[in-house]
Amino acid sequence: MSDTRLMDSIARLVPPGSRVLDLGCGDGAMLAHLQATRACSGYGVEIDDAKVLACVRRGVNVLQLNLEDGLSTFGDNAFDVVLQIDTLQHLRNAETMLRETARVGRIGVVAFPNFAHWPNRLAVVQGRMPVTKRLPYQWYDTPNIRVGTHADFEVLARRNGLTIEKSFGLHEGEEVHRWPNLLASTAVFRFTT
Repeated sequence: MSDTRLMDSIARLVPPGSRVLDLGCGDGAMLAHLQATRACSGYGVEIDDAKVLACVRRGVNVLQLNLEDGLSTFGDNAFDVVLQIDTLQHLRNAETMLRETARVGRIGVVAFPNFAHWPNRLAVVQGRMPVTKRLPYQWYDTPNIRVGTHADFEVLARRNGLTIEKSFGLHEGEEVHRWPNLLASTAVFRFTT
């Protein structure tokens, strides 16, 4: 994640000075942004060797863990905020990880590609799986295990007893508050238990 407008939108969901856990942190850009702009501290979790090294080079504390193994390393409410930015769609058991996010952090922030975005719908109506900026892979060669929609996450959150404090979409770096399920390429949520 390197788009500053996208990172700023997500950063506004994180209270200044928070202790943050960034799950699937990639190269650490988001956590570094939070450290620089919101005076946050914390850790990233990443499995990829090259991305772990990029975090270290960036000065981001990082733990090399497989999220499929859960978050048993961390105690209840160990962090103020737990981020899952472009992580859920890569996990086999997204619901379990969502519950773990709520257990480990007081606030959860989730963002993922919104499959209900209108260009994706149009591609499916035309008989094709979409290939877009947010979903840039062909269906047969994608790291995404699943796709989800803005509306689907609302149902999942309710089913797991989570309270959505804020939700919106993002598209081309702009926040989308009206009809995000249709008009946004990214779904964004801030929730608590």
